[in-house]
Amino acid sequence: MRTMNYKIFMKSIVAGALASMVFSASASETVEVYKSPTCGCCSKWVDHLKDHGFKVNEHDVGNKEARARAGISPSLGSCHTALVGGYAIEGHVPARDIKRLLREQPKAVGLAVPDMPHGSPGMEGKRNDPYDVLLVKQKGDQRRDASIYSSYNTPEQIRFK
Repeated sequence: MRTMNYKIFMKSIVAGALASMVFSASASETVEVYKSPTCGCCSKWVDHLKDHGFKVNEHDVGNKEARARAGISPSLGSCHTALVGGYAIEGHVPARDIKRLLREQPKAVGLAVPDMPHGSPGMEGKRNDPYDVLLVKQKGDQRRDASIYSSYNTPEQIRFK
C-alpha cells in the first residue's frame, strides 16, 4: 500500500514540475512592443505583461508599420503591436491568452483585440465593455475572417488580474 502511494506521489511531483516548466517557458518569452511614446494605455498594457512574467522590450515608434510587417489587417488594428514567439499580438490582449497561444502554438499569425475596449488590460477604469480576443489565421485576415479565441463578456471575466 505504501509503495503505491509513494509512486502516485512521485508521479504527481514530476507532473507538477513539468507543468511549471511549461508555464514558466511561455511567461519568460520576450515581447517586442511597438507603440507610441505618449500613449498611456500602451504603457499600462506593457505593465500588465510584466506583472504576468513577460520580459518586454518597448519600441516607441508607433505601430502601423509593425502591424503591416506582421501581417495584421488595419481592420483588426489597435494602438500597439507586439511580437512574441513567432506570433503577432495586436492591441489589448490579456497575458493569459498570450500564454495560452504560446502553449498551444496553433497555426496562426497571432491574436488581436481590435480597437481599445474599456476594461481590457491597459484600459481599466469605471467602464467595462464586453470584447473578444480574435485568432488571426492568416496574413491580412479581416475581422470577419478571424475566429474568436476568448470572450470577455461579464464584469467578472473582464476584471481579472
